[in-house]
Amino acid sequence: MIVTVLGGTGRIGHHVVEQLLAAGHEVRVVARNPGKLALSDPDLAVHTGPLSDEDMLRGAVRGADAVVSALGPTLRPGVGGRPLTEGTARVVRLMGEEGVRRFVGLATPSLPDERDRPTLKARVLPVMAGTLFPNALADLRGMTEAVTSSDLDWTVARITRPTDGPPTGRTRSGFLGVDAVGSAMRRSDIAAFLVAQLTDHTYVGALPAISN
Repeated sequence: MIVTVLGGTGRIGHHVVEQLLAAGHEVRVVARNPGKLALSDPDLAVHTGPLSDEDMLRGAVRGADAVVSALGPTLRPGVGGRPLTEGTARVVRLMGEEGVRRFVGLATPSLPDERDRPTLKARVLPVMAGTLFPNALADLRGMTEAVTSSDLDWTVARITRPTDGPPTGRTRSGFLGVDAVGSAMRRSDIAAFLVAQLTDHTYVGALPAISN
């Protein structure tokens, strides 16, 4: 497959890129700072520029089989605007124009899925996030809505506490109050879940929560 990766230089994204290449996929990484990628592979192409560069994004999306986004909002205080909302909305529009159907991305349980049942976690997380990181939560919500309101074949995995370390190979997935999903998850395992969604359509049109 030809897979376009957003956020491929990040702490989860670089695992996504490595795993896609190891699986034999052709990978296109959209990166503002390509020097952070520190990878070289004949099946890897880097499209350099910000998410506001529509021509660059179109070139990265055109002819792809899927887009995987490991983007997440900045938690730095005082940062305003909705760059990920605007950038993701642009990517979604270009995917529609270029006939690319599959989108796999990330969010947090601060954003609900209609299949969730009421839990303490579901009530507390949005309040905490909105209090501590209001701009980040607003950008994350807008980014997610740009995807979920589209007619793409999308899956958005919700993560709570990503951690470093070697992959465990264990994944729990499902919906809050319904399935036994925890909080912590290795970044390498998160990446593996995202990559698996390219061929697993169990969660098309859903926001599953995932953990180790």
